[in-house]
Amino acid sequence: MNSSREFLLKKEFISWAALFIALVFTGFSDAKSSLRTYSASLNNSNWMLANNNRLQCELQHTIPNYGTAKFSSAANKLTNLEFELDLRRLPADYSLAQIESVPPQWRPGQGSTHITSLQWRKQFNGDVDQDSAWVMLTELEKGYFPTLYYADWHNKSDRVAVALAATNFRPAYYDFLTCMDGLLPYSFDDISYTVLNFEKNSAVLDKASKKKLAQIEEYLKHDSNIERITVKAYSSSWGGRYTNLKVSEKRADEVKGLFVGFGIAQSKIDVEGFGEKRHIASNETILGRAENRRVVIQMERP
Repeated sequence: MNSSREFLLKKEFISWAALFIALVFTGFSDAKSSLRTYSASLNNSNWMLANNNRLQCELQHTIPNYGTAKFSSAANKLTNLEFELDLRRLPADYSLAQIESVPPQWRPGQGSTHITSLQWRKQFNGDVDQDSAWVMLTELEKGYFPTLYYADWHNKSDRVAVALAATNFRPAYYDFLTCMDGLLPYSFDDISYTVLNFEKNSAVLDKASKKKLAQIEEYLKHDSNIERITVKAYSSSWGGRYTNLKVSEKRADEVKGLFVGFGIAQSKIDVEGFGEKRHIASNETILGRAENRRVVIQMERP
């Protein structure tokens, strides 16, 4: 056990030595340039899962005296990944940073490899595209150090190197992947405007609408930031006008009751029944009347 631990510690030490050498010699060989480096040390390198729910996953790494590296993914139909460098001091102009993957010394014969360019935008945090973000994660998993190199925004004779440390990365990364696997396969935008349809002359939802409502219910379990829900109910013109108005009002109240059951305060829910008004299809066909028997739900967040 002791020999194994000593071997790992030696590997860590050599990795940090390799990073220091790479920061000095990769792209900054001008003797007149002064190099400033920012990176977590062997003892304070920390990766953590800042958000871990079915709506958002975020993996964070603090770079002392510089900022925080954030990899994030959100509930959506498609798998997605974003990388953001949250800076303590925002860029003062528009320029480019080069991102290199710096190998540890215990991988002999391997030099740094280019990952991508990062476009600094004045007074904005840094970010890269999805493919480059995945490359950075896989390089970290292998024990490499994705490192940014750029000229200081104020002192052009200064060069800056910012490294994401691979130390203690894997456990948090694997938790991040597990979180991503559990994200909902739809976003707020997918359900914020939803149309539900009903069986004829009833307040019973049809099969497809029950599925939509189940998705909304699951989403609301994880999002407490809903400010307002508007429920507008309509009917077909099959039957008397007064009867259809009452049917639409009953449907609106039925849906409101469902949302209250989902944990939404009644004060946040507005309902209205319109009866035969505002048809969206012909009432001369069975399919058209089915489309007109509907409730439109609109949800708002801050």
